[in-house]
Amino acid sequence: MTIEIVPVADKATMKRFIRVPFLVHREDKAWVPPLISEREEAFDPAKNELVRRSEVRFWIARRDGQDVGRISAQIDPLAQKAGSPSYGQFGALSAIDDPAVFAALFKTAEAFLREKGIQHVQGPFTLSINEETGLLIDGFDTPPMMMMGHDPAYEAAHIEAAGYGREGDVLAYLLDMDLPLSKSARNMLDRPLASTVTMRQLNLKDYDNEIRRVVDIFNDAWSGNEGFVPMTQAETDELATRIKLLLDERLVWFAEMNGEPVAFIVTLPNVNEAIRDLNGKLFPFGVVKLLWRLKVRGLKSARVPLMGVRRKLAGTVIGSALPMQLIGAIWPGVKKLGFRWVELSWILENNRPMRSILERLGAKPYKTYRIYGKTLG
Repeated sequence: MTIEIVPVADKATMKRFIRVPFLVHREDKAWVPPLISEREEAFDPAKNELVRRSEVRFWIARRDGQDVGRISAQIDPLAQKAGSPSYGQFGALSAIDDPAVFAALFKTAEAFLREKGIQHVQGPFTLSINEETGLLIDGFDTPPMMMMGHDPAYEAAHIEAAGYGREGDVLAYLLDMDLPLSKSARNMLDRPLASTVTMRQLNLKDYDNEIRRVVDIFNDAWSGNEGFVPMTQAETDELATRIKLLLDERLVWFAEMNGEPVAFIVTLPNVNEAIRDLNGKLFPFGVVKLLWRLKVRGLKSARVPLMGVRRKLAGTVIGSALPMQLIGAIWPGVKKLGFRWVELSWILENNRPMRSILERLGAKPYKTYRIYGKTLG
């Protein structure tokens, strides 16, 4: 049957775009339906700085009167580097297990990118490296935590059939807070700080500036990584608004060196645990359920989505010790709030120092996400 590609051009087609994964994952017990209102904001240029500054297109694949797939293509001007091939991305990929549907989606996205002069495309990113990154290739049997993707096992083969090759993997580690720490891990957590270093919690009374400090360190810490795009001031402001309801000062810590913030860690309750049975809807009763689960009943899982150490400390004794000290700083708060599971993600596959720290703590890599790339001819 003929596959029709429908561009997303208004609120009605965007709602259809957002609903595609509800069809794709209808038999997948591990999938967590996202809040439709949250996805509408994520793809809205009025609410998302990335969509405002970039060239972004969304398409739906339709067959026999039913929406059966979707894809996005985006070109971020901040991701372009002098002397390098022009760079674009695909993302928001979701489709039924049909090679013709995937082929039609990639043909459409790549045609747009070629028309704009793009030479190399990577993905999937929904919609950037600072949001959902990579395709799940291992760990299909457990639900994703907040801001992490979940994909059918068949999707990798269809991406590779479209000519994409592996460009790198990122890992999600899971820490079981009920397991006893090894003696070496306990010794590391108990190791005294250098005399020039102090640790402190988030100051909610100075919230906006605190989030700017987080982003400033984050942009510096990640600046040397391939494909990283620094968060802008507008993105920082949006982040501050988006996570404020979720923040607990006991779970956000800074390390300061001679009074200068040089490292941080942010831990958030795993909202996916609270919304899993809402089927994407906050109304009429979803809001009450969500707030009760977050504020009264509490959740059993959390995620560390943000952590960073300034690059000037890379390779130093202090710089090497700070990630463990930051994890140790959140430990009492995590235990106090009753979190059983903490995900630390994502971690670059070649970041051996960080992986070694997590494994010494007893964390296990339980999900792998793959980034694919293709040179456009």
